[in-house]
Amino acid sequence: MNKTNIYQLRRNTLAEQIFAKTGSGIAVISTAPELSRNRDSEFPYRHDSDFYYLTGFEEPGATLVMKISNDGKKYRLESHLFCRPKDLEREIWDGIRLGPEAAPQTLGIEYAHSNLELDKKLADLLADQDAIYIRLAENAEADRRLRHWMKQVRAQARSGINPPSEFHDIEALIHEMRLFKDAHEIDVMRRAAAISARAHIRAMQTCKPGMHEYQLEAELLHEFRNSGAQSVAYNSIVAGGENACILHYRAGNTELLSGELCLIDAGCELDGYASDITRTFPVNGKFTGSQRALYDITLAAQEAAITVTKPGNTFMQPHEAALRVLTQGLLDEKLLKLSELGSLDNAIETGAYRRFYMHRTSHWLGMDVHDVGSYREATQDSPKNEKPWRILKSGMVITIEPGLYVRPADDIDEKFWNIGIRIEDDAVIHDAGCELISRGVPVKADEIEALMKNF
Repeated sequence: MNKTNIYQLRRNTLAEQIFAKTGSGIAVISTAPELSRNRDSEFPYRHDSDFYYLTGFEEPGATLVMKISNDGKKYRLESHLFCRPKDLEREIWDGIRLGPEAAPQTLGIEYAHSNLELDKKLADLLADQDAIYIRLAENAEADRRLRHWMKQVRAQARSGINPPSEFHDIEALIHEMRLFKDAHEIDVMRRAAAISARAHIRAMQTCKPGMHEYQLEAELLHEFRNSGAQSVAYNSIVAGGENACILHYRAGNTELLSGELCLIDAGCELDGYASDITRTFPVNGKFTGSQRALYDITLAAQEAAITVTKPGNTFMQPHEAALRVLTQGLLDEKLLKLSELGSLDNAIETGAYRRFYMHRTSHWLGMDVHDVGSYREATQDSPKNEKPWRILKSGMVITIEPGLYVRPADDIDEKFWNIGIRIEDDAVIHDAGCELISRGVPVKADEIEALMKNF
């Protein structure tokens, strides 16, 4: 299936859901705006994920309008793309635009118009429609435009034209679709993970005591771009020593010291899809005894989570499996005191582990690094107003990322101070279990030491 057909299929799937829900309606979704960085300079442009998911169109200034009609038996879909018109002068400065003339054939869209005509034409499209599907409470500007469109339609009331009377959240429908990846999406994510794995290897091979965090970040960025990735999926974390205990630390100018660990959480974005990998390794290529002890506990926790990452289990079961291993390890290393807590179960129930492990083990992964999709889902048997954790199904993609973070404290053995460890891989859920698509970079401590020793 070519790319154009993929986006057409997604629009039709969305139209089917709207048809089933309200019989007919108008769906409106715009891409992200350009953002100024400072005077005469913009941030690198990145399209809106939902918009791109339905169109494959990367230019700013665009809006997709889907008109779903009901003939009594099935739906009829008209897709309208509003995009920037051709402008030879602006194209000299900013690059070639597709333009509305070429958009239908290129994108498989039925109709295309200049975005300068959006307000006028949308009022016509909204006339006599029962329902409109939009992002509810998106931002002030989106609300202002919606009020403007509705006012235009209401102004035609004496002509017998009525505005929509129902408002529905389009994100709820699109995000449920995005939660399940098709073969094309998984292929892109595999390639993104492979690029990111090579970048992590490059950083390990380059790392030497005396380097700075930003120098390893540069190695990551080089591999991302040199391999064809368009961008980072998120701001890279390169954290040496005590900085590894800061969960969202940005790569800075801290010197990487012998005897300390370096934690790298970094992934590229390829063709609109994210990868997300974390590895922790010794700056000098050799784990100390205390570092190795906590590393092996974290890896064992990840393996326990991987084992239960399969269809039929809940989203929380990998976290619960990892948590038991991590907490038992904390008790074994006397970072938690069994004499005070009484048992493993009590250590978990009281949340004593949170001092050293304060985040969940997984999140959805896809077009966004923290991808869309509900983590809870109502079932036929669930109590009213209570949604249980979602059941994992084939086609979902999650991260598996346990960690341990030990800050200095009077009641903590000094040999564990400032050790921050996280191990993260990307898992595609299949019928038989899960596939780790990010294991192109070593994860076992011995393998990491061997890799760094050889370079």
